[in-house]
Amino acid sequence: MLPGIDDGAHSVDIALQMARQALDNGVTHVVCTPHIHSGYYDNSLTTIQTATNELAEYFQLQQCPLKIACAAEVRICPEIMRWQASGDLPYLGQWQGKDVLLLELPHSHVPAGTDKLIKWLLSNNVQPLIAHPERNRDILQDYRKFTQLKNLGCLFQLTAGALLGRFSAAIEALAWRMLDEHGISIIASDSHNLERRPNEMGKCRARLTEYFDPVYVSNLFEQTPMIITQHLLWR
Repeated sequence: MLPGIDDGAHSVDIALQMARQALDNGVTHVVCTPHIHSGYYDNSLTTIQTATNELAEYFQLQQCPLKIACAAEVRICPEIMRWQASGDLPYLGQWQGKDVLLLELPHSHVPAGTDKLIKWLLSNNVQPLIAHPERNRDILQDYRKFTQLKNLGCLFQLTAGALLGRFSAAIEALAWRMLDEHGISIIASDSHNLERRPNEMGKCRARLTEYFDPVYVSNLFEQTPMIITQHLLWR
């Protein structure tokens, strides 16, 4: 939603329309999580905070009631250890006393050494939350790779659109399996724009209430996200 800093909104006007789309889906709070991907999207804690402050001021001028905060979706890389040591990681919040890092794997595979980085993060009081595991090709081909990450202590964030068939039948089936086996902690929009990657949280929530216990659905959409993000600076 933060305009012009990655592959999301290209302007404040589109960001405002995305905010209204979120509100129409029953969303009241959005954590903006632009990419940090070395060599592609070289964002930092400072650039993300600045972009969030500017967008929040624009929303207020436009009388848009959506509350926003910021973190980042950080592509797995060796620099994460240095960023953690220097205090430069934008965290999503806290979970059971640990700082939550929204960690992105490549879509193509689970890189060698991922297990070592996860163990290092956990030992340094950082809780990895893996973004869109359902779209990782290694996990699509071998579900045991998801189980291994879970057993290491990772949490997982599923994309709402994956449950609605926005990507592929295989991704949709995998997403439902992960939910059936209670392997997911959070469902998020991963919204990038208005049409190809829209906010579909309301539609997804309605679909899930047809199949799952309402307490489980509430945990995915409300309770767990609220616990993690409660101490963020909401604007």
